[in-house]
Amino acid sequence: MPSWTRRLAGLATVVATLVAAAPAQAYLYWVTPDFRGQPVRGNEPGIGQPMPGATDKELQAHLIWNLRAGLNVAALQCQFAPVLMTVSNYNALLFNHAKELTAAYTVLTGYFKRTDPKGWQRSLDQYTTRTYNGFSTLHGQLGFCDVAAQIGRDALDQDKGKLYKVAEDRLAEFRNSLAYRPDGVYIMSRGLTFTLPPNFGACVDKKGREIACKA
Repeated sequence: MPSWTRRLAGLATVVATLVAAAPAQAYLYWVTPDFRGQPVRGNEPGIGQPMPGATDKELQAHLIWNLRAGLNVAALQCQFAPVLMTVSNYNALLFNHAKELTAAYTVLTGYFKRTDPKGWQRSLDQYTTRTYNGFSTLHGQLGFCDVAAQIGRDALDQDKGKLYKVAEDRLAEFRNSLAYRPDGVYIMSRGLTFTLPPNFGACVDKKGREIACKA
């Protein structure tokens, strides 16, 4: 077997191995990039809009609202992949966790009334708009949609009244997914190189000379 044929066979073996190892829920990648992050409290840089002077309860509401906003944006942006079920999962989230979502919005309203008594409505509207806009992505859409599908399923599995736990545990990952990262197959196989012969793909005669291809 020519050396370039062996190298191609080796590449095929590597790809097959990586695909076999990929999680069953990875629909948009051969091997999903690792977007995981540490659990958050809500006052970390980059986790939504700043909430100066917020109490623990207000930060919890902030996390819940960011989670809701991200899944809402995913329901709109990820419809190119119906298998991810971002629309149905988001609608089910609104129904299953309606009480906690309503309570979070009430707490957020109280925060802005407390910190900006005269302009609280404007501040609340700006917070909401910027929170939603903060989940817009172009180059990172595949990662964002893949992670949103996973988080949406986790949110539906979470007990009522405990949605904030999903937000604490997964929101950093949600934010990380907005940045483009290549498929894990590319990352894991960068060290594998191979060279094709000059006439690879061409039609050749018995002596290896390139000739016109016949239909």
